[in-house]
Amino acid sequence: MNEITATSLSIALVGALATWIAFGPLSGYILIWAVFIAWAGFAALGGDNHALKSTVVCGVFGVIIGWIAAFIVLTVPLADTLGMPLWSAIVVGITAFTVVFASNFQIFGAVPASVLSYAATFAYLLQTNERMSLATLTNINFENPLLLISLSVIFGGLFGKISVVGATYMTKEA
Repeated sequence: MNEITATSLSIALVGALATWIAFGPLSGYILIWAVFIAWAGFAALGGDNHALKSTVVCGVFGVIIGWIAAFIVLTVPLADTLGMPLWSAIVVGITAFTVVFASNFQIFGAVPASVLSYAATFAYLLQTNERMSLATLTNINFENPLLLISLSVIFGGLFGKISVVGATYMTKEA
């Protein structure tokens, strides 16, 4: 089978499996859209073992920095003085700088994975009803993005790797 057909088929099959898992046995523990975001990051980083490591490490790092940003926005009372839009913009500016500056350390060098996961954290918090709250950020359950988005990122990297292995297998000659 040629490479593009094998890759397409592998992604289709693994994507279907990921969707079934996200909507079935792991419903409430992973979000399929966050899985696919991390999977895309894995592919953009080269789709190899190093990309898997970078996707997981930098992806979880991005979630942590996003969580910290949300926590600061909600707990430091400058929104009353500056207004929520300006205060949020300042916090995002500082934490976005942190995400990129951390790439000075090799372990955090995959900036795309960090930024995608940082964005996924805020997408979840801001677009899911009543999630941008201290209760969500501080409860130890799967509404907390530290757990929910991080686990989704890990699964995204793993599903990406599985799809590469599947595509490689399908392109081998008998």
